[in-house]
Amino acid sequence: LLTAGVCVTGEEASNKPNFVLMMVDDLGIGDTPNIDRLASEGVKLTQHIAAAPLCTPSRSAFMTGRYALRSGMGSTGHVQVLLFLAGSGGLPPSETTFAKRLQQQGYTTGLVGKWHLGVNCEYRGDHCHHPNQHGFSYFYGLPFTLFNDCVPGEGHDVLADLQETLQHLMMVLGVGLVTLVCVRLCGLFEVRLWLLVLLFFLCILATAVWYVPFMLLPTWNCIIMRNQEVIEQPMTVETLPQRLLGEAQNFIKRNADHPFLLFFSLAHIHTPLFKTPAFAGKSHHGRYGDNLEEVDWIIGKVTETVDSLGIANNTLMYFTSDHGGHLEVSDLQTGQKGGWNGIYKGGKAMGGWEGGIRVPGIFRWPGRLAAGKVVDEPTSLMDLYPTLKYLAKDTQPDRELDGYNLMPLLEGKAARSEHEFMFHYCGIYLNAVRWHPPGSDSIFKVHFFTPNFSPPGAGGCYETGVCLCHGEHVTHHTPPLVYDLFHDPSESHPLTPDTEPRFAKILEQTAKAVERHKSTLTNEQASDDILWRPWLQPCCGTFPFCGCKEDTA
Repeated sequence: LLTAGVCVTGEEASNKPNFVLMMVDDLGIGDTPNIDRLASEGVKLTQHIAAAPLCTPSRSAFMTGRYALRSGMGSTGHVQVLLFLAGSGGLPPSETTFAKRLQQQGYTTGLVGKWHLGVNCEYRGDHCHHPNQHGFSYFYGLPFTLFNDCVPGEGHDVLADLQETLQHLMMVLGVGLVTLVCVRLCGLFEVRLWLLVLLFFLCILATAVWYVPFMLLPTWNCIIMRNQEVIEQPMTVETLPQRLLGEAQNFIKRNADHPFLLFFSLAHIHTPLFKTPAFAGKSHHGRYGDNLEEVDWIIGKVTETVDSLGIANNTLMYFTSDHGGHLEVSDLQTGQKGGWNGIYKGGKAMGGWEGGIRVPGIFRWPGRLAAGKVVDEPTSLMDLYPTLKYLAKDTQPDRELDGYNLMPLLEGKAARSEHEFMFHYCGIYLNAVRWHPPGSDSIFKVHFFTPNFSPPGAGGCYETGVCLCHGEHVTHHTPPLVYDLFHDPSESHPLTPDTEPRFAKILEQTAKAVERHKSTLTNEQASDDILWRPWLQPCCGTFPFCGCKEDTA
């Protein structure tokens, strides 16, 4: 793969555009920052849809142009994303990303920022899921993600209920041991020594099972890698935004004279929120607003870098988010920390509700794309894969794709999206189907089940932190809930046979589409390799004594 691009001639390479893809983490559609220049100089997509409402499956679909289920990146049960950097799960080595395809076309490819699609498979250092193995010749950033455990005092994200259970078990065993020792010493009744020894070792085991994987999470998960080397463990979060921006700018400068792909995957706006002094208090919307101001500034600096090098007319820039805002995250001190999704119902991890999957979509390419154009047709993050292939003149055969080339829509050569149907998953479960009938402005959404909000009447799953996709956590609908997003984008008024003459046809057509879709799914499996495995843990130093700081001099 690394040498496949050598057959590309210099003349062919010079005719190929550069790509700068910028993705924010957990940015709600109602939160789109002041990227006015990017939008006014390019094309804005108003119905840009993520393939999943959570990080890992959405990013898998974005990278591959295929629903996450096809790559084994769906999920079941309570765990819906990769939770440990030392788990064996991740994007399969057999999968093909847009970076791999462009690398074969002679592109220099780089990923700066968040990955969250796994690292190792069988042993520490095999790097089977690593970005370098998926087509990115350069990687700098977070192989996992930014989460609350990375910052002291911000609480816990990873299996918080299990952590609490293990902690209580350890305390019960500890109290029991102390009690029995006191009883034995006081001679109240006979306590066998073997029982005390057994209880002692159970206490040690319970403490280790709780403390080692969970209390040391900042060391295990919060790291920075440059290519396959761990350069900071645990990472210093306060300086992360500036370092990621600097790496992105330097990658563009290093490669400005030949075709390149940069995927700049920001750590914003996932919690914990940054506290960068230069942006503190800059917004009227608290720390979350300050973080949005910082995102806006970062996007502006990347755009300035492209323009200053004189490569804007040959560079396609793209801005989006991996999914909607996380509504349930807030506290009394900071206020709302997880974003806002405008008029759209739901948010992160809420299946097919629009607030969790409708994301910003902006393309800028001076000289190729008309400035100020708006596209109201349904489009998908999965469309980036075939679009980049087309622009890189990659005509080689490919596997089953779910995305479509966007250039006809972006250039105004087509008025309709090729997405007549879209399928919305909650884990491995088909949650909803979107249908854009030919010759109609209507966009119908059919929900087969919906998450149960908690407490009842709330607008999210506040009791569990995120909504779940199975069992008692969802309500199945017979007949399904049907909405017309063209007239009811907030999904507030379900259609009935009395209010919609096409009601029966909508159910019939979506049912047929589901059957056709399912016929293309073969041997798809859920990703369940999420447990912490010490022998897979990336480490600078000698495991378990991992620790280092990046030399920024």
